[in-house]
Amino acid sequence: MDQAPGSPQNPQDAQGLPGCYRHPDRPTGISCTRCERPICPECMVSASVGFQCPECVRSGSGTGHAPDANQPRTMAGGTITSDPRLVTKVLIGLCLAFFVVQQVVGRQFDERFEMLGLAWVPDLGGLEGVAEGQWYRLLTAMFLHGSYVHIAFNMLSLWWIGGPLEAALGRARYLALYFVSGLAGSALTYLLAAQNQPSLGASGAIFGLFGATAVLMRRLNYDLRPVIALLVINLIFTFNPAFNIAWQAHIGGLVGGLVVGYAMVHAPRERRALVQYGTCGLVLLAVLITVVVRTAQLT
Repeated sequence: MDQAPGSPQNPQDAQGLPGCYRHPDRPTGISCTRCERPICPECMVSASVGFQCPECVRSGSGTGHAPDANQPRTMAGGTITSDPRLVTKVLIGLCLAFFVVQQVVGRQFDERFEMLGLAWVPDLGGLEGVAEGQWYRLLTAMFLHGSYVHIAFNMLSLWWIGGPLEAALGRARYLALYFVSGLAGSALTYLLAAQNQPSLGASGAIFGLFGATAVLMRRLNYDLRPVIALLVINLIFTFNPAFNIAWQAHIGGLVGGLVVGYAMVHAPRERRALVQYGTCGLVLLAVLITVVVRTAQLT
């Protein structure tokens, strides 16, 4: 179960960095290469050299093109939107909706959609699990939760980590990161956990966001000590037998998030989309191979 991490923008307060001109409460060491105003990850737009603020991008490209020739972009190449947390809100809404269904329908709903390798489920009258061809469990388990405390911690973590990360990456890249990390967590659980051990929760995907946040903070030269401390705290809970947590999902999601997150923020501009989505494809290929290998072992 995740501890709710804090905002990644605060660590630099003690160093007296200026605040973003649009978000004064967010200290930043990055400034617009044209107007030199300080800009935070949500506001920075990749330019041929450094980053520009949205106003400078809208006012003109500086190359003789019309003002609308260059659409404002996030630092990862995503489109800047009016609601940079929309996808995060939708994901939280889906998890809450599924949790309501769980409470109404009962345990049988969990047994049909939770992560399970291979086991006899009396309520469903037969063998159930990914090894039986129910690959959808790799995905659906990411939207289920086992208790009010479980979903509360996960949704708070998703809001605090996911919102700023979505703003920095853009919706499509953020969504790709979330699902690839979650599937990586499910795949590692399938490979290493007992075949009859069920698991559920968004923690794998959230750990992926955690990993990507660390990569982003490193890229922006932010102090990594707070995020490392939070990660250590979460890992202590992860490996504590008293909490009965599927550590495989956390580790798989974290590794997937680190790999995809690195590609998202370090991809060269000239072939950015190819590197970013190509990396997502490679991680998904690893997930597929893992599932196929484990299925062969169980069947």
